[in-house]
Amino acid sequence: LQCGVHHIYHQTSYPTHNLSTTTAEFSPTQHPRNTLATPLHSGTPKAMAANFGELVLVLGDHHLPSRTVTIPDPFKRMLVPNKMQHVVCTGNIGCVEEYNRLRDLVGGSAASNVHCVAGEYDLQSSDAPSNSIGANEPLSGAMPSFPETKVIQLGSFRVGIIGGHQVAPHGDLRALSMVRKRLGVDVLVCGWRRKNGVVEFDGGYYIFPGSITGAYSSHTAEVNPSFVLLAVQGNKVVCYVYELINGDVDVSKTEFSKQ
Repeated sequence: LQCGVHHIYHQTSYPTHNLSTTTAEFSPTQHPRNTLATPLHSGTPKAMAANFGELVLVLGDHHLPSRTVTIPDPFKRMLVPNKMQHVVCTGNIGCVEEYNRLRDLVGGSAASNVHCVAGEYDLQSSDAPSNSIGANEPLSGAMPSFPETKVIQLGSFRVGIIGGHQVAPHGDLRALSMVRKRLGVDVLVCGWRRKNGVVEFDGGYYIFPGSITGAYSSHTAEVNPSFVLLAVQGNKVVCYVYELINGDVDVSKTEFSKQ
């Protein structure tokens, strides 16, 4: 896997009440000011597909309602149905109502496009109900069971998904590299770790979406809500990391490709 990382930029003052296109500075190197256009602010699904390709929402560690009561409103206004083709979830959703909401984001009946793995607080398979994940109608009652790991194909990339609690030390890149190689994937999406971002290590990429709700964990109480959006076009992936900081949505962008 030969990958190239391109510029990363941050917008540190994103108005939560206005989702229209705005401007941002590029960093760490100096670039001219440019119009910030992310897939969530680009109009119709047809326009988004033409400009950005296949869109994949990556999120997890909701912990609803045990540790928090809802996804922050600025994120809710962004995450509306029929914009994303896939949802990747690292587990710990917490309630079946939130799982149904993830299904609604990709059209409700397209449950096969919601790719979930089990977090450390999710039900074990022996406790799971007999709900069919592939059913068109919303699920009710308890949560369905999810696998410990999952591998999917996105463009030219094999992508592995893991809750992260199985890895020791937690969040350790060397340990995660072993998991990535065992799964035979180019990219590993990992939950549990509350620090979000995209990391290149040992010939692969590691995506940490953080917690969509900002739920605390056993190792940190102060967590900024965050999620990641992937725009996949063949052998190229653009990662947009959205983080809520003091009421404003900060967006960073990383690109990598497979040659």
